Amino acid sequence: MPSGKPSPSGRSAPSEAYDLAVIGAGPAGLAGAVAADEAGLSVALLDSAAHTGGQYFRHPDPALGATRPQALHHDWPAFARLRDRLADGGVTHLAGHHVWTVTREAENRWTVHALTGADGEADEPVTVRARAVLLATGAYERQLPFPGWTLPGVVGAGGAQAMLKSGLVLPGRRVVVAGSGPLLLAVATSLAAAGADVPAVVEASGYVGYARHPRALATNPHKLLEAATHGTALLRHRVPVHTRSTVTQVHGTDRVEAVTIARVDRHWRPLPGTGRRVACDALAVGHGLVPRIELATTLGCATRRTPDGTTALVLDGFQRTSVPGLWAAGETGGVGGWELARTEGELASLAVAARLGGRPPLTGGTRLRRLRRERARLRVFAEAMAAAHAPGRGWTRWLTDNTEVCRCEEVTAGRVREAVCDLGAHDARTVKLLTRAGMGWCQGRMCGAAVACLATEGTAEGTVPPSAERRPLAVPVPLGALGSLPTDTSVDQPNIESNTERPTAP
Repeated sequence: MPSGKPSPSGRSAPSEAYDLAVIGAGPAGLAGAVAADEAGLSVALLDSAAHTGGQYFRHPDPALGATRPQALHHDWPAFARLRDRLADGGVTHLAGHHVWTVTREAENRWTVHALTGADGEADEPVTVRARAVLLATGAYERQLPFPGWTLPGVVGAGGAQAMLKSGLVLPGRRVVVAGSGPLLLAVATSLAAAGADVPAVVEASGYVGYARHPRALATNPHKLLEAATHGTALLRHRVPVHTRSTVTQVHGTDRVEAVTIARVDRHWRPLPGTGRRVACDALAVGHGLVPRIELATTLGCATRRTPDGTTALVLDGFQRTSVPGLWAAGETGGVGGWELARTEGELASLAVAARLGGRPPLTGGTRLRRLRRERARLRVFAEAMAAAHAPGRGWTRWLTDNTEVCRCEEVTAGRVREAVCDLGAHDARTVKLLTRAGMGWCQGRMCGAAVACLATEGTAEGTVPPSAERRPLAVPVPLGALGSLPTDTSVDQPNIESNTERPTAP
């Protein structure tokens, strides 16, 4: 595909570039691309997956012959309408494009670098040029390790849902769902409806924390309805929900055979004598989601710490990052669900259209004001949700010294503690240099939070997650792709140490 190819509608932007490049085709990116296209912009939508929908609206390959894929999803009709609008418009949808970096060449001149293929294995790198960029890169699951978590049969909670939605398969016949966050209820409901035996949902935090945020509940009654719907479904399938509890150990030889569930205190420290063994052949576990912001932090975007200890982008009232010309929407600004992501994607695109048209965003009229009100309402609930399910610092008590923390490099909790106590490491980066924890294929996405917490174990900073890594590459890239890049010394790369203040609202 030629760089900067105009959209199929025939509209072209200056210098053969798109007006807007949207990275990520989940709810935020899809809504943003559609809204920008309908506002008259030429749009390129890049995503690593073959289909739109992101992690939330995963759906089976047509070859599987699923007759009712919508039965596995909440709000499928709304997604279907967005997908139809995309098909009817002029957006250039670049599926199977793995974006590994974004560079700023000059004001209103961006280049998006991607690899193509199912796993980015194609030889020819692709570049897409645009006047503005919208980051809608979503999030990934946060995993906190425990003894036995590397056994076959232990999967992420979101991974279990993805297996069901896209592959129509279950991770096991008898599946315990554990961790923390509202995703657990949705996963357990889906698994039970698909025929799995779910002996328990194990929530480390509980739900009373929401009561501390009455405004968030009052302005989002549909969220309570969703929770009641899941609760009713679990009652119908006779699935018990254990709050203030956690899985402290997985038992088995070749795969999962049982788990130990224990009560925890408000700091997530296991209470002695409360452990009990539950037979199962699979465990779906996750402790919330982490915003995927590597592309943004490489460019120097300002970040903030969310109530549940993750790192998200600082955005103004129109979804602008601290780097001019770069917008973000959805989970990049803090995890909040698909409705918030859709709202922010549309809001960002209208702001981009106003900016490229030389107009203040506030001239967007009632539609833009409505989107801002909706975004504010949903964001309040997202912050309350994050606070209610924030991990307690006592979770490291689950770990024995021989528990693997970094699976890629086979680094145990004992080695991390040795680096801290005996070698003087005081942060995750130093631990990484001393033990190789986080240097593997996943680049710390699986172990980063655990390593950071262990590095500060026993201090007031014990809940601090890893700072957002400013890596120049967001995905693995062959050296040949790097060698083929032009050596243009005029390219303007933002200073990654700058832009630390909140963007100024108009």
